[in-house]
Amino acid sequence: MPGLIRRTLLVGGAAAAAGGLALWRWRPERAAEVVYGPDPSQVMDITRPRGTAPVPVLVMIHGGAFRTGDKADLPVWPEFLDSGIAVVRVNYRLSGTARWPAQGDDCLAAVVHLQRHGDQLGIAPSRMVLLGQSAGAFLAVSTALSLVEVGLPPKGVVSLYGPMDFSTMDRDMATLGRTPAMGSADAADSPESQLLGYAVGENRPKARAAGPIGRLDRLREPLPPLFIRHGDADPLVADLQSKRLREAWIAADPDARIDYRLVPGAGHGGNLFETDPVRGELVSFVRSVLA
Repeated sequence: MPGLIRRTLLVGGAAAAAGGLALWRWRPERAAEVVYGPDPSQVMDITRPRGTAPVPVLVMIHGGAFRTGDKADLPVWPEFLDSGIAVVRVNYRLSGTARWPAQGDDCLAAVVHLQRHGDQLGIAPSRMVLLGQSAGAFLAVSTALSLVEVGLPPKGVVSLYGPMDFSTMDRDMATLGRTPAMGSADAADSPESQLLGYAVGENRPKARAAGPIGRLDRLREPLPPLFIRHGDADPLVADLQSKRLREAWIAADPDARIDYRLVPGAGHGGNLFETDPVRGELVSFVRSVLA
């Protein structure tokens, strides 16, 4: 698979790298649906700013505890389109129909499809940022690490209140003195256990290895800039998960650029992530790494 990724992502790479960010102030085109695999869930949509030049792209991956959710849940912020950035929203197979690593494979396949067909789609896929919320953050970071491993990292990664190490989720909630609102991650019926196909509490080493923290333990490569936001009152995923991501990112690449902050009073997503200061900070990060 790494060889395939490298071959396909290099197609058109030189052309895609050319050009800078232009400001587009026209009304955006409607989202175009794109199929990237044979399963009905393997679809994404692309919203481009008007214009003909290939534009950089923000790839967004939805949450939903790996078992629910849809790309339409993710709003397309006009600030990105006004900055000449295309927005891609990805669907993937959910845990009720496929076990891990199917979801990670799907997100990577979507990126490969964008790289193969960037010219036709009017995007410059070598200038890409990956963004995920909750379970989508787990997938966005995982996809970024897969790209790093083949020497083709994205320009940046955005992780919003995501689980990063299933094996420590219960411990982290206990450390903060909280009871997880969705129950124990260790339990056989938890979203994390259903994703993996076994109870997290029965095989912690394997559960850790499957996630971003476990992969970063084994990685010593230059990493792309990382933007992390997590609510300090999150009842589902302890903010210590994002702290673990920051620490593991630094351990893998001490020179990596990281913008990490907790959002005071915020829960698991919600309005505080849709408004300033978080909104402005996120938009500024994406613009800066794609400049």
